[in-house]
Amino acid sequence: MIHGNTTGLKSSQLKSLERIYRRRLPVGEVITPELARYLTEQSRELRRQIGLIVDRSGEVKYVVLGDDREILIPDLTGFALGRSGLRGLRCVHTHLKGEPLSQDDLNDLALLRLDLMVSLAVGDDGLPGTVHFAHLIPPDPQGQIHLLQQVDSVHNWDLDFGSFIYALDSELESARAETFDLGDSREKAILLSVSQVSRQEALDSMDELAELARTADVVVFDRIMQRPKQLNPKTLMGTGKLKEVVVSALHKGATLLVFDQDLTPVQVRSIAALTELKVIDRSQLILDIFARRAHTLDGKVQVELAQLKYILPRLTGKGTALSRLMGGIGGRGPGETKLETDRRRIRDRIRLLEKQLANLGKGRIQRRQRRIRAGVPIVSIVGYTNAGKSTLLNALTRSEVFTEDLLFATLDTSTRRLRFPQEREVIITDTVGFIRHLPKSLLGAFKATLEELVDAHFLLHVVDVSNPRFEEQIRAVERILQELSLDHIPQLLVFNKIDLIPAEEVAPLCRRFEAIAVSARQRETFADLLREMEERCWGGELRGD
Repeated sequence: MIHGNTTGLKSSQLKSLERIYRRRLPVGEVITPELARYLTEQSRELRRQIGLIVDRSGEVKYVVLGDDREILIPDLTGFALGRSGLRGLRCVHTHLKGEPLSQDDLNDLALLRLDLMVSLAVGDDGLPGTVHFAHLIPPDPQGQIHLLQQVDSVHNWDLDFGSFIYALDSELESARAETFDLGDSREKAILLSVSQVSRQEALDSMDELAELARTADVVVFDRIMQRPKQLNPKTLMGTGKLKEVVVSALHKGATLLVFDQDLTPVQVRSIAALTELKVIDRSQLILDIFARRAHTLDGKVQVELAQLKYILPRLTGKGTALSRLMGGIGGRGPGETKLETDRRRIRDRIRLLEKQLANLGKGRIQRRQRRIRAGVPIVSIVGYTNAGKSTLLNALTRSEVFTEDLLFATLDTSTRRLRFPQEREVIITDTVGFIRHLPKSLLGAFKATLEELVDAHFLLHVVDVSNPRFEEQIRAVERILQELSLDHIPQLLVFNKIDLIPAEEVAPLCRRFEAIAVSARQRETFADLLREMEERCWGGELRGD
């Protein structure tokens, strides 16, 4: 079978090309002079480029017919990558004008992980001329990823392909081994940001993505940022940048691409097809963290519901046009495909989980009503993820809610009692942390948990004041509270982690933002906070009003 556009070819010309499949190249030669001459003669006659895809045993796997400018290499995903990251295939093709390897040729070399990319110049007499070839190398300090070479004639090309490919495999394997521990079973990822926001905003968001990756126990090998004038609707980034990503993954052994931007189902499929790597976006990474962190039945149900709603539009399969046809004459088909069966099961599961969540919500409503009837003030702790909310709750109430220096360490609502003098007490609830660019679908999944905020007398908005971006985090939390229609509830701004900033900066910051300063790890800093909480809960009684 000849791949490519064979329109206009005579039967005899097709048979001439098909005869190439009968040839087998010696293991030590990239291409024999005889086959090279046959290719250039056929190429001159047809006025089209002709390409061969050959494996390491010398078997011709594909014969490809292009036009006068290029060939289109067929899908090679059926050929597995070796330990060095190479596919074990080489491409040898003709160039009608004798030009060197094009940028498209070099892109194919990197994207398809080929052993070699070779071009044969077609002379005016149809004989092979200059040979240009390239292969991948471990990236050097200048960022070079491939080596370009040429020889004046295929007859003078004395490359021992067997020895060459053994040495190249060894070099690439060694480079990968230096990058990561072969015994480490964690996911290895490259983080990517493709946006048109300011550079500083993109850097801040990328730092946060790196923290999310660390929380998800993902090893980050590289970060790549691009700020194009126009986003590619299919792959976000351009082919050249995507080539850099693939080569970086190839040399470092990365298996996962994590995008800081939310991807459409089409973009995920397109990028995964081009790179042959697992592709996820920020939302999916957050979902994975949620799935790890949820422990209560409420949390697990909400996480699964969010995951299924995220997955449903991203399910893909082949042959969906003939999957479920209408009944009657002309409408009998093969019935449900595996894809549609999966979709139906997911929809059924979503309905079941929504019903289960509604039942769990009734229990929460009853508990909240009992608290209201008891007349005990309710204070809810809110704030950006990893601001120290759970640590503060533990310190105030002398409890042991799980804490860790990770994003989203707390997903399940925790409720504790805090006692004040004169037998007074308040109920304090700790909630899931917020984060910038949190998709509404994820926020909706935790709406039931965040219902605890509705009955709060006021909110303790905890801020990590040691974070250089704490002002942006304050605005992000306020935006989310507004989206949840909770911005009407009074707030008390609490600057946490004051032990991590210079002491002389604390007072001016508190005056500027009308905040109270604490360190959740130092109980002696709680006096002002407790006094303000007591004033807000029983101000009139304390003053004798």
